[in-house]
Amino acid sequence: MIYFDNNATTPIDPRVKEKIKEVLELFGNPSSLYPIGKKVRDLIEEAREEVASFIGAKREEIFFTSSGTEANNWAIKGVIEANPEKDSIIVSSIEHPSIIDLCKYLEKKFKVSYIPVDRYGVVDIDFIEKNINEKTAIVSVMHANNEIGTIQPVIEISEVCKNKRVLFHSDAVQTLGKIKVNVDELGVDLLSGSSHKIYGPKGVGFLYIRKGTPIYPIIHGEQEKKMRGGTENVIGIIALGKAISLLKEEKEKNQKVIKELSKKLREELKKIDGIHFNGHPEKRLDSTISISIEGIDGEALLMALATKDIYVSTGSACSEGKEGPSHVLKAIGLSDELAESTIRISIGKFNTPDCVNEFLKTFEKMVKELRAIG
Repeated sequence: MIYFDNNATTPIDPRVKEKIKEVLELFGNPSSLYPIGKKVRDLIEEAREEVASFIGAKREEIFFTSSGTEANNWAIKGVIEANPEKDSIIVSSIEHPSIIDLCKYLEKKFKVSYIPVDRYGVVDIDFIEKNINEKTAIVSVMHANNEIGTIQPVIEISEVCKNKRVLFHSDAVQTLGKIKVNVDELGVDLLSGSSHKIYGPKGVGFLYIRKGTPIYPIIHGEQEKKMRGGTENVIGIIALGKAISLLKEEKEKNQKVIKELSKKLREELKKIDGIHFNGHPEKRLDSTISISIEGIDGEALLMALATKDIYVSTGSACSEGKEGPSHVLKAIGLSDELAESTIRISIGKFNTPDCVNEFLKTFEKMVKELRAIG
């Protein structure tokens, strides 16, 4: 199997699996005062410290969630509810569906402004400056796009927000472990992360909330300092902590491997006629390659590759199967035809040069065959 859909989800690292097996024996409720409960609580706090130190935060600023989607929803909904005097939101037009779909819903009660992007997928900062005001509750712009890999000017956006005293959230689900994520350097007030994009299990994520940020919970209860109710996902949280600790140890090695594989893929794909690369040519994640192939239906190519146990995607896993082209590809100006001829190749730390060579050989053959049929 050749797996090039790491932006959708990553395989669980074997060392994280071993940690999960250990944790399965710990059945104590972390809210209990007796020793088996306290032991679990201590392990959760160790995981919280791992996450906090990795992004330059304080331990008490990390709150565990069920996913990046929940973290994104909480960041926006929680801030809006805590600031009832404000009635507008600004988000980029290429956010993950967990934010776009939420904002479509919130349009019933709030003014939502969608920041346009250029042909590379970079947001228009001038638009933010013109639309941000004292009634703006929050600005949300992802650190890097999950479909085309473009890295956003988050530091510059945070300066605009600070000058206007408006809270700023960034979805960093796709950047953790791939590029540096430091909350103070980025200047964010809130930041989302997810376990299953960094070789941990599904079903757990986190929201960083800068101390002093006005925000209400959206799931009420006693846990997480009354900020996120529900008995903690002990297995998931501790596994997330282990995944983060491995990122710390191996970040440079992993980044080097992915950069080399990405370079090889891009160089060889450029040689095939009728291929267009999407996203910024330089300010992008090495792990993400989005290409539009003239004369090819993206879904047909995806399914053809799958028959050879080669797995890629046509865009965000959360919007696969939706009718019509990707909102991200439309936002950067692609025609419907090119947008629907697009696939995303996303590289992970378990991929090898042999994977790349086999993929390229099969890919070129499939493109020729599909073009001949079409």
